[in-house]
Parts: sequence; structure tokens; C-alpha cells
Amino acid sequence: MNIQTKYFGEVTIDDNRIIRFDHGLPAFEEETAFVLLPFSSDEVFFILQSVHTPQLGFVVTDPFQFFNDYQVEVPDSVVEQLAIERQEDVALFVTLTLEEPFSKTTANLQAPILLNMAAQKGKQHILSESPYERKHFIFPHNHHAEQKGAR
Repeated sequence: MNIQTKYFGEVTIDDNRIIRFDHGLPAFEEETAFVLLPFSSDEVFFILQSVHTPQLGFVVTDPFQFFNDYQVEVPDSVVEQLAIERQEDVALFVTLTLEEPFSKTTANLQAPILLNMAAQKGKQHILSESPYERKHFIFPHNHHAEQKGAR
């Protein structure tokens, strides 16, 4: 099927790539169908694109590439809801808030997105009583390097 996207115009996707969010995403409860599209050729950044709303596309990344000690405990209720049978079927992403310059981009570590890639089901899981916040810099901040234009 063809869909309109926020960043790529019209793209063709296979129906079996559509990820269902039974309850949508917080603040977007009516949005229940998304597709994961690569945003960068190095497969670090992706777009979680709504199938029905072209302007709704979230930039996401695997948090473990930026935060080695990031930990998420997935409650049994979420495991059941997503029909997770094997850990290797699960992909975990966090949404990014893109900033100018890009080195100031932040990640929402408080609300990871869990995807069961085998069952094509997803859920944004808000971590209660979490040490994580909604805005963590993904790049270490070095003001001296930033002034010289380095990352």
C-alpha cells in the first residue's frame, strides 16, 4: 500500500510491516497503525510514521547506542499485551526531540516504545518512578568543543 509520510513523501509499504498500537500513543490515542522507516543510512535513527496521518512521524532511536546503562523493566501485563514470547522479537526505541544544532537533540528515556516485531504490535510504556527524564542529551555536552564546531 502507498502512504504519505512526514519526511519522505509517498512511500510504498507492505501491509505486514504495519505495527499496531491497540491504544495508540499518549496524546495520539486514535493513531493505532505505524510503520518503522529508516531515517539515516547507518540505521541509528528511524521514523515511526503514522500510516493514516502524514504529518505524524516520530524520530526514534535505539537508546542503548547512546546510553549504555539504560534499563527498562517490562511488566508482565505489557508482555501479555504485546504477545511477547521471545526477547529477541522485541525492539526498544525512544523518541527524540530534534534540536538545532543537532548536538543538542534529546531523548525521552521516560517513555520507551516497545515493539514486538514478530507480532507487529507496539506500545509506548511510561516508566513510573523512573530515574529517567523526558529530555536526556544523546551527545555528551562539551561546551569547549561546541565552540570550535566539533561534536
